[in-house]
Amino acid sequence: MSLSDSLYKEVILDHYQNPRFRGKLEPSDVYEHGVNPLCGDELELTLNLEGDRISEVRVNGKGCSISQASGSMMAESIKGKTVAEAKRILSRFKEMVLEDKDPKFEEDLEELESMESVKKIPARIKCAVLPWNTLERALTRIPN
Repeated sequence: MSLSDSLYKEVILDHYQNPRFRGKLEPSDVYEHGVNPLCGDELELTLNLEGDRISEVRVNGKGCSISQASGSMMAESIKGKTVAEAKRILSRFKEMVLEDKDPKFEEDLEELESMESVKKIPARIKCAVLPWNTLERALTRIPN
């Protein structure tokens, strides 16, 4: 195992054991529910907006360490961002995991690169992408 694989596993484990932005916003401006029927992972995403900026985000769910850690990382990466910025992060994340592209994440988003290691276990890719697919659907609910 390379050092980077070891560090990536530590980042994923930390987000799983100490999830960021856990819970549910009530009331929320945007709600979306995501499910991976193949493994039973579930995720609820709630967002509050100030103009076009994501002022608050919460993720609540159950499932494997990969889906839960990915949801935590996603929430951390989009809080305070504009909807357009969140869409760009979402796109780059999915391109990294699904299309093997270099995401060129800024320093404050580098932890997202730890999910790149999931590609080595194809059955877990859907787990990593579940929160991001849920975010993608949620963002379509926000008027331009």
